[in-house]
Parts: sequence; structure tokens; C-alpha cells
Amino acid sequence: MGVPAFFRWLSRKYASVIVECVEQKPTDVDGTLIYVDSSLPNPNGVEFDNLYLDMNGIIHPCTHPEDKPPPKDEDEMMVAIFECIDRLFRIVRPRKLLYMAIDGVAPRAKMNQQRSRRFRASKETQEKIDEIARIRSELLAKGAYLPPERPKEAHFDSNCITPGTPFMDRLSKCLHYYIHDRLNNDPGWKGIKVILSDANVPGEGEHKIMDYIRRQRVQPEHDPNTQHVLCGADADLIMLGLATHEPNFTIIREEFKPNKPRPCDVCGQLGHEMKECTGSNPDAALVRSDPAFGNQDNFIFVRLSVLREYLERELQMPDLPFPYDFERALDDWVFMCFFVGNDFLPHLPSLEIREGAVDRLVNLYKKCVYKTKGWITDSGDVKLERVQVIMTELGHMEDEIFKRRHQNEINFKAKDRARKRQQQRVNFEMLERTQFAPQAVGQNQGPGKPMENVRREAANMRVAGMQQERAQEEQESRGRKRSAQQAGLDDDDDDDKNDEVRLWEQGFKERYYESKFEVARDNLEFRYRVALQYVRGLCWVLRYYYQGCASWKWYFPYHYAPFASDFVNICGLSTKFEEGTQPFRPLEQLMGVFPAASSSHVPKPWAKLMSDPFSPIIDFYPTDFKIDLNGKKFAWQGVALLPFVDEERLFKALEPFYDELTEAEKLRNIRGHDRLYVGTGNKSYEYLLGLYSEAGGRLRQLIDKQQKYPYSSDGVTGEIMLSKDCVVIGGQLPSPVIGLQPVLGNHVVCVRFVDPAYDKEFPARRLDGAVQPARVLKPGNLSHEENRNWRPHIGMARSNTIASMEAAGRRMLGHHLPRQNNNPYSSVPPPQQHGQHNRSNSYGPRPGGYVPYQNSQEHGRSYSASGQEQGRGYNRDHSQGNRGYGQGNQDYSQGNRGYNQNQGYNQSNQGNRSGYGYGNQNRFGNQGGSGGSGGSGYNHNRSHSQGYDSQGGHQNKYGGHQTSQGYSSTGSKYGSQSQGYSTASRDSRNRTDGDQSQSGPNRRYQASGQGGGGGTWR
Repeated sequence: MGVPAFFRWLSRKYASVIVECVEQKPTDVDGTLIYVDSSLPNPNGVEFDNLYLDMNGIIHPCTHPEDKPPPKDEDEMMVAIFECIDRLFRIVRPRKLLYMAIDGVAPRAKMNQQRSRRFRASKETQEKIDEIARIRSELLAKGAYLPPERPKEAHFDSNCITPGTPFMDRLSKCLHYYIHDRLNNDPGWKGIKVILSDANVPGEGEHKIMDYIRRQRVQPEHDPNTQHVLCGADADLIMLGLATHEPNFTIIREEFKPNKPRPCDVCGQLGHEMKECTGSNPDAALVRSDPAFGNQDNFIFVRLSVLREYLERELQMPDLPFPYDFERALDDWVFMCFFVGNDFLPHLPSLEIREGAVDRLVNLYKKCVYKTKGWITDSGDVKLERVQVIMTELGHMEDEIFKRRHQNEINFKAKDRARKRQQQRVNFEMLERTQFAPQAVGQNQGPGKPMENVRREAANMRVAGMQQERAQEEQESRGRKRSAQQAGLDDDDDDDKNDEVRLWEQGFKERYYESKFEVARDNLEFRYRVALQYVRGLCWVLRYYYQGCASWKWYFPYHYAPFASDFVNICGLSTKFEEGTQPFRPLEQLMGVFPAASSSHVPKPWAKLMSDPFSPIIDFYPTDFKIDLNGKKFAWQGVALLPFVDEERLFKALEPFYDELTEAEKLRNIRGHDRLYVGTGNKSYEYLLGLYSEAGGRLRQLIDKQQKYPYSSDGVTGEIMLSKDCVVIGGQLPSPVIGLQPVLGNHVVCVRFVDPAYDKEFPARRLDGAVQPARVLKPGNLSHEENRNWRPHIGMARSNTIASMEAAGRRMLGHHLPRQNNNPYSSVPPPQQHGQHNRSNSYGPRPGGYVPYQNSQEHGRSYSASGQEQGRGYNRDHSQGNRGYGQGNQDYSQGNRGYNQNQGYNQSNQGNRSGYGYGNQNRFGNQGGSGGSGGSGYNHNRSHSQGYDSQGGHQNKYGGHQTSQGYSSTGSKYGSQSQGYSTASRDSRNRTDGDQSQSGPNRRYQASGQGGGGGTWR
């Protein structure tokens, strides 16, 4: 879309639309890159179905990159294209379809823009070559060292990326090889279908993709919840994605990073422009060795489902006189964006995206929709009487818009001049004779002299500096005039004088049409004719986005747009276009968009028509042309004033030379078909293979006859035809790229593919059965509690990760967190170890991670009665809401410093399993102790003995099986908040040698007395 600032505006206003892609980078193993298996689950959290590649957005940066050295030859270019597709495939990981679309012949409305771009690119390339030669000669004359000059034929002409050229024909063959190689060898490609629409298929790449999606949506087998991903950097992809009304549509594109380092075209080094180059030296580091140069940019996802949420809020219009339908309001928003510019029409003079033009139009639309009493568009059809209302309101604002724009430019220039004055170099020599002069270290050994009267001396310095500057200016200006910079003026101040239109002054409309269209000032009829053609163009563009190309012949016949106030009486304009028109053929389009400097890419018999002074169409190929800045600052923003091509004259001039074309050129000049590739893992593989088997000896006849067969497989419906490009099963396909291995043992079937026919209008509606994606934006009507618990949606899929804490962390919190009462024993440290140390009753984890239970049978983790795993020997079943000990065990024995020496286990506590001990099965019995029905599986009153008899002091031979560190608060009010834990582990009991023989899975421990001193194992 011809709005360079549209995506920047969109990403700033609707920030949550952008999500960074999670990309698993390849690992370097002994100098070999090991790439991730793309058949694994997508790390972005979403499994995408279809990936569509607008290939021209890949071809251009791979063949002539701006931020790294260009490829040496076409083979390196092809390898770079393959690597880029591989990278995108590994990020998206489509599971059903990969659709690669290369720009074919475009409609006439787009050919005019292509013609302007290619003429401009050819002119800029030639000027750049001449400038490099001039700078090199000057530097070599001064004795500077420069790297060897690139030969003239090494300069890549980007104009060859046009349908019909030999380069595009070779690219198609290379992609044919690439698809066979990946389907045969890459496990991530197994099972998917690949469609290749090369340059011989008419239509722009992104519009071929949209036409495919529209035709699949109306098929009964289509899944309305298909996950679509479209790769491309053009802003019009956002409009096209919204126009599909698909619930799951995502755009992937490279993240834009401004001011990336670029190498000098003369010396190849970084850090300076070509005009500032002073040469290099033989030992200088090459650009390729700079780590910050040529790094891969990150990819980002543009979530159109989130953009729909934003627009649903912004396009709310209460109390409408007709039923509200967001899908219709969304179509109107897309239509309003066409006014700020697109690939087929120039934008209105009063609308600049950087000045908030889209917001202004939306506000006007929301006000006027109450007057129009209906929506502006309907599935690609425009209601002109309603457009008239909006354009009339915009026309009333034009005068104010132009005046405000001019005032903003004046303010910007003033600020820029002030900034430049502040950046002037400071005269530090005036400090030398003052007390502010810097002193060398060690020069003044005595105590430092204090400063005196600092403010007075600083004021004197300022006065002296101004006097010195004034005297210097008088001396330099004596006998000669001051420059504009010395006078405080800016060269840009002369722009107002050179501007013939002066939109900010009265009478701008008359001056505009006289200067741009060269018509009389009072010719109102011409103004309205231009406005009617512009409105007709808006209708063509909208239909192109929603229904396909309405006419291959129509185009806007002017270089400039009218004013909004000139949209008068547009209601009666016909929005019908000529039916049955056909696109140009590829070689004919080359003659319509190429300048004479690119004649090497067209057939030789035709090339002379571009340079022969007696050619009947020589006026189509001017060697020099004017570029009107039209109020802009840079040449690339200007308007190239080229003559429009008369297709009847062009075809008539080419007709005598058709017979002189070679066979290869004739093949490049035909209209081709899409190609469908499937491998052995696809469901339709056997069906397609059977068609070739049935054809047998009639294969060539069926291919020439274009016999069609029905096809429907996993969301792809259409018709297929046998192809001469199909490689024999088990055969080989040689590599067209030097250095790449041929495909051996082929198992891929290739057929020609035709989209399903559909004679009706495509409905611009949400399909039945479509599921609304989960909301990402924060609702505005949340309650206080819901607002506190709101979790933002970060990434493509909402994260379900819940933070957890290991046993060691829980123990640490239990020891150090402050209690909520004044109990003197609420912060008692854990009891000290007595006697021999055993790791089973330690209070910290083993080095490297201490895990008491190793399995769920005998030595495993402790499980609660509900069957949930209780990590590392702790019962963490919170189903009963009791994270502490049972509230019945709150008493303390005051005579024993608050400790109950009973360390037995309460056998009767079979129901309460919310504690932190053997809450799974209370297999340990206890015959005594206060509070014996404690709810934590053992007595809550802080058992202190740790395997020792707390009364008699002798060591329990079974000591160590309990290492309870828990202690609770005194009041029953806090009984459920007790932080006690048991780290008992059956595999770590400290037993004597006599007990070793009793080990076994069926051993049970029974207490026979208080304090745990006399238990026996069974």
C-alpha cells in the first residue's frame, strides 16, 4: 500500500497488535549449524494451518539488501531466498498448506505505479554509478587506497524482478527444485501441500493469495476457524486480512529498525556516507567481519484479531437509526483508509498519515453515519450518496488543515535552527586565564586555593565571549556578504517562494489546478471530472480488495488527486466496469513498465523499439523526466511525471515482431497455472499418483488437452490438471543452483491447480461456525476484584504457567516469615542436632537437590488421599483448605517450655489429610499425648525429639524417621496457618544393623508408648 507511515502509525496507536515471534535459532556443533525440527510443536503456542508467502517481499531484500553486501551472483541470491523461506517455515510451522505467490502481470492501475518505480530506480542507479566513479577518481588522484572496483555488469538491476524476464523464469525453476528437495527430505514438510504461483500467473502476489482464500471460504468443506498466516511487509496486507473477516488471521513481517548501518559504496566500510569517504587501507577490516553488520532482523506477528478488538471499541456508535453490525463498520474503516493513499490512487492533498489523517476520517465518519442512515460499503460495493456527505464535511476543513500544516513547518524549522545554534562549538580558550582553568595533577602541592566571587567571574566570561564572537563576525564579513547560515537563515526558507501553489493562502485551488494540471483557473468542469475519476477509482480499489479485479484495463489517468471539496454530485456516477477484460501478457507488460536502460531484459527484436528515434512508441521511454516534489522533502516521495502508455499503440507496434521471438521467449510470454505439490505423507498422494498411472501413454495428450479432475483434500478445494513438470517417482531432479545436490529418489507428485469457480459475489461476513478468539485487551467494565486478578495476554497464546515453590523454599519461608501474633515461641529456630548427623533429618536439601521419596510405591513421593502428587514428601493437598495443622492441637505444655514431648503419631487421624506428614495413610499410631487428634498426621504440639527419647535421653534405634521442624502459633485462630513440615522419608530411616534384615515393602511401624521410644517394625 502506498502509505509508508501507515504501519508505524498503526503499531504506535494499537501497540498490543504486535507480538515478537519466538524463534528457535540453530545450534552450532563443531562449525555445523543444526536446525530445529519444524515438525515439533510451535513454540509460539499456536499451531498454524496455512502459511502464505508474498514472495516479492522476500526476493527484493535477498537479491539487493540494503544493510549488508549484495550476493555475488544469482546462485547466491537463490540460496538466500531458500534460507529465508526455511526460516519463515521454522517460525510458523504450517500443518496443512504453504502457498508461495510471486507477482505476475498486474492490472493497468498498478502498472502505472510500477512504471514510475522502475523509471525512477533506473535513473537513481545510473546517477549512483556516475557518482561512485567521480568520487573514486578524486580519491585515487589524492593517493587514497580503495578496494577494486566492481565491474559494471556486476551491478544488479532490480528491474529484472518483473514478470517475463529470464531472471524470473530461472527463479521459478529454482523454487520448483527447492520444493521437491524439502518435501523429500525435511520432516517438517511431511504431510503439507505446497502451491507455487509463479510470475506467469496473472495478478499481484498478495491478491492471488486473497483470491484463493475467498474462493476456499465459500466451499462447504472449508473450516471457518482455519489459522492463516500471511508474510509480507506491505501495509495493504492489513487491509486485505481484515477484508476476509476470518477470525484467525495473522501477518508475519520483519521488525523495522531505523538507521541500520550501511556500508559505503566506495570503500565498503561502515560509519560514513559515500560523499564523506576518504578512502581505506589494505589492512582495514572488511564489512563482513563487523558483528553488528548484516545481522538477521527479528520477525514480528501482527495479530489482526487484536486489531479487530481495538477497532470494535473505536467504532462504537450508540443510538444508531439502524442496526449496528461491526463487520460492516469494519469494511467502512478499510474504505476510509483508501483516502490516505494506496497503490492505485494518489492520496488527497489534505490527508497526510503523519498528521492524523486516519483519525480525522474516522471521527468524520462516526459523525456523518447518523446522517447517512446506513453503512457506506457492502461487500465491495460503495454507496456514493453517503460518501458525498463525508467528503463535503472534509472539504469544509481543508483550508484550516493547510494553514495548520504550514504553521507546523515554520515551527519545526525554527526549532531546528535553534538546535543548530546550541550545537556550535564552545570556546574553551577563555578558561585559561581564569580561576576555572584546569590544573595538572601534582602541580599545586599546597592546599587548594578557594574560588572567589564565582558568579561575577562567570558573568565576565559570558560578556567577553559575546564581544569576541561579535568582533570575529565583523572581521570575517568585512568586504563580503554573509552566508545564509551565518545570517541565521535556513535554505529551506526559500521553499515558500518556490512553491507555486501555496496551499495555506487564499486561492490555492485555482493555483493548484493551473500548476499541476495546466488548465485555466476558472475551469470548474475539469475539476469535477478529475473528482469523478477519483471516486470511480475508489470504487475499483474497494472491489479489487473484496471481489477481485473488476477491470484489468481501468486506471486513474492523472498524476495528482483532486481536493475533497471538489467531490460534487457524485451520486449518479456509475460504479460498473467493463467486463471480460484480459491482463497483459508478461513480455507486453515489460514493454509497458521498463525504461530504455533496462532493455537488456526484454527480447532483442522489441528492445530496439525503446531506443530507436524513429520508433512509433519512442515517446513512451523518455531518458530524462521531471520529478515533482509536490510539497515533499525527498525525491523518492515526489511524483514522476511520465507519459501514460496507450496500450493500443503499444500492441500495434509489437505485432510485427512476435514471429521473431525465440521458443524460450514464447514460453515466458504465456499465461500459466498454479502448481500443487504433495509428498508421501499427504492424504491425497495416492489419488494424484493414480491419475498419472491411469494416464499411461495418453499423458502428453491429457496435458495438452488440459483435462481437469476434481480435487478436495484437507481444506484445499479446486480442480487439477496433469503437469509436464512432474518428476518421475523414484527419479532425480538436477539442481539449477551451483553447489546444491540434486534430488534423488523423488517421491513428490506435481499437478497444475485451478481455484474453484464461483459466479456470485463473495460475502464479506463472518462465516457460520467461526469461533471468536480469546480476548486480549483488558475489558473496561471489570469489577474491583476482577481488575486485581486480571492477567495480561502476552504472546500469541495465553500462558498457563503457575509459579511453584520447592520444599527448600517452603522451609525457608516457614523459618523466616513473621508471625501474626505475639507468641514468644512463634519464631523459635529449628531444634539443634544431637548425636550423630543423618541427612534424612537435616533441614536443608541434599547437594544437587534432596528428594526424600523416589517413587510412588515404597520409596516414592507422598500422595494425598485424593491421588494428587505431594512433592518431595509433603502433603500439599489443599482441597480442605487447611495448609497448617489441625486446629485441635493448639495446647502447649507450659512446664516443658511449650513443647509436648510426645512425638508419636495419632493413629485415629484418618480423616484429616490436609497436613504435611503422612497424610496419605496415617499408618503410625500414637497412644498418648495431648491434642492427640491433631489434623496433620502427627501430634501438632511441635514434636521435638527427632528420633530421640525426650524423657530419658537415650537414642532411639529407629531415630531419624521423623524430622518434623514444624511449629504452630498459640491461638486456635491461626491454627490453619501453621507452617510446620515433615520431611519423613521411608528410605532414609536411620536403623541399626539388626534392623536391616527387616526391610521390605510390607513393614509397618507401631508405637507402643509415648514419645516414640519403643516402636517395632513388622
